Amino acid sequence: MSETRFNIVFDGALLPGVDTTTAKLNLAELFKSDVSAIERLFSGRKVSLKNNLSQGDAQKYLEALHKSGIDARIEAEPSLQLDLGEVQESPHQASGRHPDSILDPVSPYAPPRAPVGETLAEYGPLKPFSFEGRIGRLRYLAWTMVLTLAVMPVVGIAFWLSLSWLLVASSTTAMIIGGLVAVAIFLAFAYVSIQFSAQRLHDLGWSGWLWLLNLVPFVGSLFPFVLIFAPGNSGPNRYGPPPPPNSTAVKVLAWLWVVLIALIFIGALAGAFSSIGEEYGSSSLSSYESSESIDESAEEPAAEAAEPAAPSVDYEEEEQ
Repeated sequence: MSETRFNIVFDGALLPGVDTTTAKLNLAELFKSDVSAIERLFSGRKVSLKNNLSQGDAQKYLEALHKSGIDARIEAEPSLQLDLGEVQESPHQASGRHPDSILDPVSPYAPPRAPVGETLAEYGPLKPFSFEGRIGRLRYLAWTMVLTLAVMPVVGIAFWLSLSWLLVASSTTAMIIGGLVAVAIFLAFAYVSIQFSAQRLHDLGWSGWLWLLNLVPFVGSLFPFVLIFAPGNSGPNRYGPPPPPNSTAVKVLAWLWVVLIALIFIGALAGAFSSIGEEYGSSSLSSYESSESIDESAEEPAAEAAEPAAPSVDYEEEEQ
């Protein structure tokens, strides 16, 4: 009597807490297959991922699938009564190839194989105003530079209008409305900035919720440098394919940050040296004035001492 063989069966069900995208990526990595081929297994129809296994091998395959989030199960192969007289050697057996290496596209029990003709997109689409997608380091710098350049004129115009209105109206209502407009502009630009940061985190394979680390003391001052310098994943991750290559405009806008930081640094140094020079000049002037006042006070007693004494009268000579 032959040993009972088993199949690994899957009908699209997932373990609790596992999303479909993660399960597809895990299954593609497990079978060394393409994600587009794996998507065919999630049609809801029962398929056999692996056939003709012993009970021990079937249990090992099932544990590996469960770790990937796949809710597969083991089923015993039905016993078949064959007439040995009708059994003929198949062309595949005659050629020396193993039957498991033959893919029957019609059979629902055929295991997934790669490649199948369909491939994932090489690059993901760019979505500037979205929490989905991925962007690299240079594109993150370029988009934030565009956002910064857009903020400057908007803030300037808003400040000028608010000041003009305040001078004309000179009321508390003008101050309140101006403050609300400023807050609305700030929140709008902050929202877009968070979207850029979330896409940059996706490029690293991290959740966009890690942006909240910016609100943690000390960590928030260092976390932006991680977004700027940490390299992203070279291939697809759970957030999609990698972003497209950087264009010339992206590189120019990213390098503008270097120019801007250099100008700020030079301006800060110039301001520091100017304040030091002014302080040194004022201290020198005060010391010079104090020395002059000391000299004048010393000259006054000398002048008083140089005055001649009143002549004395010799009474004896006058009497003679």
